Amino acid sequence: MFAVMKTGGKQYKVQSGDTLRVEKLAANAGDKVQFNEVLMVGGDSPVVGSPVVADAGVQAEVIEQIKGPKTINFVKRRRKHSSKRTKGHRQQLTLVKITDILASGADKSGVMAAENGSGFGIAAAPVVAKPAKTAAKAEAPAAEAKAEPKKEAKKAAPKADAAGDDLKQLSGVGPALEKKLHDAGVTTFAQIAAWTEEDVAAMDEKLSFKGRIEREGWIAQAQELAKG
Repeated sequence: MFAVMKTGGKQYKVQSGDTLRVEKLAANAGDKVQFNEVLMVGGDSPVVGSPVVADAGVQAEVIEQIKGPKTINFVKRRRKHSSKRTKGHRQQLTLVKITDILASGADKSGVMAAENGSGFGIAAAPVVAKPAKTAAKAEAPAAEAKAEPKKEAKKAAPKADAAGDDLKQLSGVGPALEKKLHDAGVTTFAQIAAWTEEDVAAMDEKLSFKGRIEREGWIAQAQELAKG
């Protein structure tokens, strides 16, 4: 009986007793491993998998961890600033001896599955984070984020109450000009309605209104708006 198995991205046709080199397995010398990717089982009644044969396996014993032949990679760039680079590489391999071919019953054999990897032995189980602590930490920033808008709303409320009249009702006054007036201490229509020529000149110079007060008729408008 023979089998065609796959490991490390390569396919191998094997029989019991064969010795072959495969891509490095995560196992120690003397360990018994089982290749579960069996593409075909040959014999009196050959079975071809689609893509693998269900419940079939190839068992082998790890002889030793070895390295393949050394390969040299030489690169030369012929440019104004030329460069050369030489790199050597030896592929890590595992020498195994095929001990048995199972046409069925591989799932219940109890033999360690052959896994490619740089480490030895069975890989440790991944550590699962505790959901309770993680959820508690995640909820804390969310609670703080929800609390911040409320604090801002409380602080913003007094400002809105102390803002006085809506000066944007005056002709030509937008949010920017209203802010300038507030910064100058002008918050009500009554204040503007009481301006004298000297006040207008001082405010014109201080805030660079360039005659806007008289041109737009703010004093007359403020007097009407102050009456309500």
